[in-house]
Amino acid sequence: MSAVRGKGGAPLGGLAPVAGSANTQQAKKLVIKPLKVKPELPANFEESTWSKLRDCIIAVHCKRPVSNSLEELYTAVQDMCMHKMADKLYTRLQKECDAHIAAHVGSLGDCLGLDAVPYLDRVDSVWQDHCSQMLLTRQIFLYLDRTHVLQLSSSATPVKSIFDMGLALFRTHLAERPQIKERTVEGLLELVQRERCGEGVNRALLQRLLRMLSSLGIYTDAFHEPFMKASGQFYRSEGERLVAELDVPAYLKHCETRLGEEFERCSEYLDASSRRPLIAAVEGALVARHTGPLLDRGLGPLLDGHRVGDLGRLYGLLGRVGASEALRAAFREYVRSTGLALVKDEEKDKEMVERLLDLKSRLDEVVAGAFGRSEAFAATLKESFEYFINQRANKPAELIAKFIDARLRAGGRGAAAGAAGAGGSGAGTGGSEEELEAALDRALILFRYIQGKDVFEAFYKKDLAKRLLLGRSASVDAEKAMIAKLKARRRSGGRARARARGRLLQPSQFTAKLEGMFKDVELSDDVMAAFRGAPAAAGLPSGVDVAVSVLTSGYWPTYPVTEVKLPEVLDRAGAVFRDFYLSKYSGRRLVWQHSLGSCMLRASFPKGMKELSVSTFQAAVLMLFNDTDTLSYKDVLAGTGLEEKELKRTLQSLACGKVRVLTKEPKGRDVNDDDSFSFNTGFTEKLFRIKINSIQMKETEEENKKTNEQVLQDRQYQIDAALVRIMKTRKTLSHKLLVAEALQQLKFPLKAADLKKRIESLIDREYLARDANDANVYNYLA
Repeated sequence: MSAVRGKGGAPLGGLAPVAGSANTQQAKKLVIKPLKVKPELPANFEESTWSKLRDCIIAVHCKRPVSNSLEELYTAVQDMCMHKMADKLYTRLQKECDAHIAAHVGSLGDCLGLDAVPYLDRVDSVWQDHCSQMLLTRQIFLYLDRTHVLQLSSSATPVKSIFDMGLALFRTHLAERPQIKERTVEGLLELVQRERCGEGVNRALLQRLLRMLSSLGIYTDAFHEPFMKASGQFYRSEGERLVAELDVPAYLKHCETRLGEEFERCSEYLDASSRRPLIAAVEGALVARHTGPLLDRGLGPLLDGHRVGDLGRLYGLLGRVGASEALRAAFREYVRSTGLALVKDEEKDKEMVERLLDLKSRLDEVVAGAFGRSEAFAATLKESFEYFINQRANKPAELIAKFIDARLRAGGRGAAAGAAGAGGSGAGTGGSEEELEAALDRALILFRYIQGKDVFEAFYKKDLAKRLLLGRSASVDAEKAMIAKLKARRRSGGRARARARGRLLQPSQFTAKLEGMFKDVELSDDVMAAFRGAPAAAGLPSGVDVAVSVLTSGYWPTYPVTEVKLPEVLDRAGAVFRDFYLSKYSGRRLVWQHSLGSCMLRASFPKGMKELSVSTFQAAVLMLFNDTDTLSYKDVLAGTGLEEKELKRTLQSLACGKVRVLTKEPKGRDVNDDDSFSFNTGFTEKLFRIKINSIQMKETEEENKKTNEQVLQDRQYQIDAALVRIMKTRKTLSHKLLVAEALQQLKFPLKAADLKKRIESLIDREYLARDANDANVYNYLA
C-alpha cells in the first residue's frame, strides 16, 4: 500500500520520527529491593489479642454485650491463625469454654429438689443457653474452625469442631455429675407417664430435652433403656387389668388407641431409634400376652354377632404379633363346631340348607371384610365346610337337592323368600330371575363341598322327574341353566381330579341323563302332536283326551310298577295310544307308570259342577262312585286292585284331607279295613277347579330310604369297577396299596372296611385271588 508524501518527504496525516527516540536510547528498569529493617509483631500481640478474645468469650457465656465488633474479633482470630498460633488458640478456647460449661452444668446440681417440670425447664434453659453460646463462639472463631480444625480432621490426631467440642465438654461434665442425668431422665419418664395417663404435658419441652440427649450421644444408654423398661411395666400392668375389666371389642379398641398414641409419641418427640422396640413392647404387653383369652372369649361372640369391624381389628392386632396362625386355628374350630351343630340338628333338617347358606354368606363377608381376603383364611373356611358337611352321611346332599327342588318349583318367589330369610330384603318384582339364579348359585357352593355327590344326583334326578312330569317347574330356562351349572361344576371338579391322577376326563353321565330327560319331554310333545293329528286319535272315548310322556328308562329314575285296575274309559284311551305308538315305532316296549299319572275329572255335585285335578290312583277310586254312592274299603280294594298301603294313602287324601270329596265312616285320620266311604253330597268348595293334593306326591321316608339304598347299590358297582380297573393295570398289589388307591379314585366317602367287603366279593367271584405266598397281596385274574 503506498503513502502520499508532502514536500518535505513526510507522509501526510502521519507522525514523523523524533530524534533520540527508542531507537537511540536504552529502556529504564524498575528494581524492587528488600527493606533494610524486617517487620516484627508487637511483643505482646498474642497476649493482647487473646485477652480481647477471652473477654469476648466471657461476655458470651455471661450473656453480656461484646465490647468489640464481630468483624474486629474475626480479624483478630485470623491474624493469630496466620501467625501460626492456631493450635494455642484452640487449646485456650477449649479451656475457657470448659470452665464456663462446668459452671453451667454444675448449677443444675443445686436444684435437684425441684419437681419434674420446673427442673426440666431449668435443664432446658441451660441447654438452650449452651447451644446459642457455642454457636456465637463458632461465628467469632469461624476462621479457626474452617482452617485449623479442617486441616487436622484428616491427621493422626484430629480435633473436634468448635460446636462439637462444646458438646463433648457438656457431655463430660454431665457424666461427672450422674445425679443430674438421673434426675433429668426421671423427669422425662414422669412426664411420659403423665401423658399416658391422660394428663396434658409440654411436648415441646420433651422434644428439646430428648434431642439434647441425642445430640450428646447418650440417648440410648441414659434414656432409651429405662424408658423401655418403664413402658413394658406400664403396659403389662394395664393389659392385665383391662383384659379382665373390658369386653373383647372394647379391649381391642383400647389396644388400637394405645398403638396410635405411641406412634404419635414417636413422631412428636422420641428418637427414631425408639419407634420399633417401643411398638413391639406395646404389642407384646397388650396383645401377644393375651392372645389366648382374646380368642377364647372374643372370636366366637364376634363371629356370632357378625362384628366385621371388630374382627378386622382382632385380625390386624394378632397379625402384628405373629399370631395369625392361632387366629386361623380358632376360626377353623369355630366354623367346624358351628357348622356341625347345624348339620347334626335333625329337628331343623328342613332349615339346614338355608342356615348353612346364611353361615357361609356371613363368613365370606368376614374373610373379605375383616381378614383382608386372606387366601389362608379362605382355604380354612373351605376345608372346614368340607369337614363338617360330610360328618352326617348323605343327609346334607339330600337336603341340598330338596332345596334346589323347592326353588325351581317356586321360581323367583321362592328365591326372594329365601333371600329375605337369609337377611336380604326380598323386595321388588323385577329381579325374580336374578334372585332365582343367585339362590341356585348359593346352593351350588354347598354342592361343591359334598363328597357323596352321587346322593345329591339321585335325589336331584328324582325331583327333576317329578317337576317335569307333573308340570311343577316354574321355568324351563331355569331348569336348563341349572343343568348347565352342574355340568360346569362337574367338569371343573373332574379336571382337577384328572390332573391329580394323570387320567383323561370322562364326560359326566349324570348331566347327560338330565339332558336326556329334557329331550324325552320335548320328543313326547312331538309324539302327542302327531297322535292328535293321526286318524288313531278318533278311537279315543268321547270326552276323553290324553297326554302321554314317553320316557327312556335309562335316563329317568327307576320307578316300581304299581298295578291298578283303571276304569274302562281310561284303559281304552291308553290302549288307543299304545297301538298308535307301537305302529310308528316298532320294536319298542311301553310300560305304564300309573304312579306318575294325573287326571282332570269333571264331577257333578248337588251344588254345582267342579273340575278335580287328581292322580291316576285317585281317579280310579273316584270313578268307582259313578255307579254307587257308598263303598266299603274292601269294595274299593277289589275295584282298584291297588296294594293296601297305596290304597289307604289314596283314600286318606280323598276323605281325610283338606278337600274331602268323599266321607268316611267312622270319622278319623286313619283308614281301616272296616271303614266305608261315600260320595260327599255336601261338598261346598267355592272354586270351580280344585286340586286335591295326593299324599303319594309328597316325599315319604320310605321313598327316601329306597333312594339311599339305590345309591348304596350303585356305589358297590363303582367300588367293584374301580378295584378291577386298578388290579387290571397293576396285576399284583398289596392290600394296603389297593385300598389307598381306591380311596383316592372314588369320589364319595368310604371306609376301609367297606372296601375290604368288596374285595372279598371280587375274590368270591374270581376277579381277584390272594397270592399263595402272602395273603395280603392280591393278583388279578384275567
